[in-house]
Parts: sequence; C-alpha cells; structure tokens
Amino acid sequence: MLSNKQAIGSLSLGQHPSHALDHKIRVASRHGFSAIEVVYADLERYSTLLGVSMLEATGHIKKLCADLQMEVLALAAFENFEGSRSPLNDRLSVAKHWIDVARTLTATYLQIPSQYGLDASTDEKVIVFELQQLADLARAEEPVISVAYEPLSWGTYCSTWEMALHLVTSVDRTNFGLCLDNFHEATKLWGSPFERTGKYPTGDRDLKDSLRRFVERCPVEKIFYVQLSDGERFDPPFSSTHPWYQEGEAPQFTWSKHARPFPFETELGGYLPVLDIVRAWVLDKRFPGWVSMEVFDRRMRSEEFRPEEAGKRARESWRKLQEGLQAGSRGIQVRV
Repeated sequence: MLSNKQAIGSLSLGQHPSHALDHKIRVASRHGFSAIEVVYADLERYSTLLGVSMLEATGHIKKLCADLQMEVLALAAFENFEGSRSPLNDRLSVAKHWIDVARTLTATYLQIPSQYGLDASTDEKVIVFELQQLADLARAEEPVISVAYEPLSWGTYCSTWEMALHLVTSVDRTNFGLCLDNFHEATKLWGSPFERTGKYPTGDRDLKDSLRRFVERCPVEKIFYVQLSDGERFDPPFSSTHPWYQEGEAPQFTWSKHARPFPFETELGGYLPVLDIVRAWVLDKRFPGWVSMEVFDRRMRSEEFRPEEAGKRARESWRKLQEGLQAGSRGIQVRV
C-alpha cells in the first residue's frame, strides 16, 4: 500500500479552453488530491480569461490553493531548454520568468522534460553546463526552486532514467533531481505502438532489468517526484496511415499526446505494466515523496467533457493502484 502524498496535473482534469484552472483545482481538492501540478498553458489561459496579467492571475491561484490547503507541487513543463541552438542568455531570460512564476505560486519544483528537438546539441558538456546555469538561476533567490528533470522516452540525448541520473550527478546541484514518469519507462523499454502484441519482443526482460538496476543504483534522495499514467494499445499498430501520424514526430510523443488515460483504465485500452514500475520505484525503493497523476486523454479536449469526471476517474485509478499493490503484482517480478 502507498502512503505517499497524492498530486495531479492540471491538464489531467481537462484540456478544453473552457476548463478553467481555478475550477480544476477545486475539483482536485474535492477528490482528495493535496497538490496540483500547474501547467503553464493553463495559467496563461486563466490570466486571459480574467483579463489580468500573468502575475495577477498567479496570485489568484496561489490564494485559492492556500484557501483549499492545496500545495503547488510544480510549474510544468519548461521544454527544450538544454542544448537548444538559440542563445543561452535568451533561454535563461525565459527561464527567469518561469522561475518567478513558480516562486509566486510557491511551487516546490520547476519541471523540465529532457530536450527532444531534432537539431539540439548532443554534446554532454554543453548540456551539463546549461543545466547547471538553470539550477543556479533557480537557487539564486529565496525561496529556492528545485528543478525536476524528466527523461522523455523520445528525448534527443536523454531518454532513460539512467542517463537522467547521470546528468543529475554531473550537474551536481542540490536543487536538481529527477521527475520520473512511468509512461516513459514503459514506452522506452516495454510498450510498442508498432507490434500487434503491444510490446517489444524483449520488453519483459528489458523492463525487469531496468527496474532491478533502478532499485540497486538510484539514490532515493535524487528522486523529486513520480508521475503515473497508462497508455492505450494501438489496434491496428501505429503507422504513417494512422490519423494521428505527424511527419517528423516521434511515435512515442504522438502516443503521449493522445492516448494516456489514468492507470488501469483498461476499458479505454490501458495496458502498460504500471504496477511493476510503481512497486520498484516507490515501494522497493522506499520513496517517501509525492506521486502525481499526469494523463493526456484526447477525450478531455471536448467542451462537453467535465473536470468532475476526470476527478472521479483519478480517484478510482488510485484505488485500483492500492488494490493491485496489496494483492501483489502479477506481471514482471523484480528481485534484487
């Protein structure tokens, strides 16, 4: 059973412009979540809705969260920072704005996914230096903002937890650590959008080995928080004739944008080995921190969709997770 504190991403409660951020935060609170990951685009839309500046809108959200006794876990997602071909000073200027917004929200973390631009630098010295600059900027003022670095399964240079941990170690800043998302672990090693079985031929072995190494080697203090979702099986398998196909876009990115329901929503096609990953990352590792639901479900883009439905689904997903862990995983067994 998990005793971890529970959070949820704001886009996991609705993705239509009419799904206002303040309403989604109230829904999260009513359904038992004690923190929210604020997505910057949601905050931007909220400021437009109110007709006020970003700073004033941020103040509204901070007050609402305080009134509801909700924490702001993170401001997300600051994309494609390290290794970009644009001038570093320009990127740091944009980062300063995001960090200021995070401070105003009293967010604990700024979430930064690994770079996925096709023309980005893969020079590790450049990547490490630029991430150090970002971490230093985030700790230059009080309160210090921690940077949660998330390895994307389609990342240009960093696409695994092991490479992300290597970069975290190289950056060597106390406010720079890992955001781990089970979707990326599963779609890098196990789940395939191309196979009729839905998984790579060596998927079970590769995932089991990765989870064993994680439990053995990843320092728990480097894990800032964990995110959970499921993934829909592609039937028929993904190809260039699929309606979601976009030339030049990584298939896992396409998958992530359209077909990530809440964990254990098998009725929506969910089939990833969520229990195995959670058991290793959280239980076996004795991770005491936040576990957050982060889903991207195309159904939530409809104006007819109601955030209350997402809140109910999220709560039911958490119940199934607890039930599954209590019963014991029937999938990949990891022993260390």
